Amino acid sequence: MKMTCLRYLFLFSGFILFGLGTALAIKVSYLGLHPWDVLNVALHDRHGLTIGTWGIMCGLVLVSISFVVDRRYINIGTFLNALLIGPIIDFFLWSDILPEASHEWTDYMILLAGIVITGVGGGLYVAAGIGAGPRDGFMLSLADKTRLSVSQARVVVESLVLLIGFLLGGPVFVMTFIYTFIQSPVFQHSLVLFRKLLQLAQRKSSSSGFVA
Repeated sequence: MKMTCLRYLFLFSGFILFGLGTALAIKVSYLGLHPWDVLNVALHDRHGLTIGTWGIMCGLVLVSISFVVDRRYINIGTFLNALLIGPIIDFFLWSDILPEASHEWTDYMILLAGIVITGVGGGLYVAAGIGAGPRDGFMLSLADKTRLSVSQARVVVESLVLLIGFLLGGPVFVMTFIYTFIQSPVFQHSLVLFRKLLQLAQRKSSSSGFVA
């Protein structure tokens, strides 16, 4: 029970950090965003609804496809990810607590902070082990059903998403193309760190007589 609570703490804390980092990046979106955020912002600008709502809709579409193609990567955490991160992003965007774009060098620092926070949040909720996010699950399913590696599947999917977002008028600029090069290492190191923390907590719980 103790370990289950800790895993859900990791999961929801990761969602909050991921939403905060994404909202920070959106505040300076003219510098460029991650392909999925480019698409969500473009859909928001063209058709209304909130950026977070479009994130939910895209997430649920991917979950539905993954459920049909290969449901191994779908768990309760997948649905929670699809349903909760969007409203968290909207909350931070509405709350007026985030810095606005100044169109000066400080905007790059805001974007860098957003990328790092998002990477840490992603590592945190994935480390919880309660289900892959809808986008990750979709790309894992795609890799399993094709001859593509996971990294190749990610490149194919995100390139297509970026193209659609660009054609819809989404914010594509220089940082769009280096976003992943910053976020991915942060995510990887965070994932390793938080998994080690969970393993340490698991060992302590076992030695104390608690059941996970």
